[in-house]
Amino acid sequence: MSHRGRDGSVDIAEVVKAYHENGFTGYVRPDHGRHLWGEEKNCRPGYGLYDRALGVMYLLGVWDSLENAKETK
Repeated sequence: MSHRGRDGSVDIAEVVKAYHENGFTGYVRPDHGRHLWGEEKNCRPGYGLYDRALGVMYLLGVWDSLENAKETK
């Protein structure tokens, strides 16, 4: 599954928003991802470098959107 809220039972954007509102300053690491660019030959399913990096960027994109919204208020 993707990190989009409509693709699962957890609204990831709302989770990130809760962390943002509470001043989270820790690391971002998705638990899993999709296989991209032929990585399935060299890693466990869902734990490739590129797919998890893409997941991090999804999460940081939500974070950046929250930061931008805060600055425009």
